[in-house]
Amino acid sequence: MKTRIVALLALLSMPVVLVSCGSMGLVSKVGEAIEVEKKVEVLAKYRGLENKTVAVVVNAERSVLYEYPTVVPNVAGNIAAGIKEHVSGVQVLDWRESLAWCYRTPSWTTLPLGTMAEELGVDRVIFVDIFEFRLNPPGNRWIWEGMAGANVGVIERDSLDPDAFAEEYSIAVKFPDMKDLSRESASEEKIQLGLVAKFTQTINKLFYDHIEDKYPNKRLKG
Repeated sequence: MKTRIVALLALLSMPVVLVSCGSMGLVSKVGEAIEVEKKVEVLAKYRGLENKTVAVVVNAERSVLYEYPTVVPNVAGNIAAGIKEHVSGVQVLDWRESLAWCYRTPSWTTLPLGTMAEELGVDRVIFVDIFEFRLNPPGNRWIWEGMAGANVGVIERDSLDPDAFAEEYSIAVKFPDMKDLSRESASEEKIQLGLVAKFTQTINKLFYDHIEDKYPNKRLKG
């Protein structure tokens, strides 16, 4: 019994470290911030452009062409530049040549896919078919809420079936990320440029390894 009393007195004489709820909350916030900032490597979904000749062709709905006549050349140019910059050994046909071919061939979208590659003189064709491009929500021009969507197909001239897409992807992006951004907050030109940039970057990343945020949509709460 005497031994127990001595041990108890020794424990009582030791300094006590208290961790407040506030300190625990701070540690939690720091840990959450570190986790949110983490990056991850995302592998290319399609590697068949490496060391190949490539052309980019872009089609869009008539309503898109009418309301945003610069979208097709801007999308084609951005994708061609991105592939040229990031894909190893690739040779990209000047997007202006691809666009000129489309203008010279009014029915190009109805051609067999393999014929497109042959006429463009390349190994691969990236076919971007834009089905949606808008800067505002339907019926409300006072709010910026951009949306772009497309089906992206890869044509392989040397495949067993060149008239079928070797790979197909569906892409949809929004810009800006914030909700209910009023028309007075930004110009139409800036919103359109931002949407095109995000849209084409998303398409380009199909074709090369890259680093992304682990939690791209997560935001720390105060």
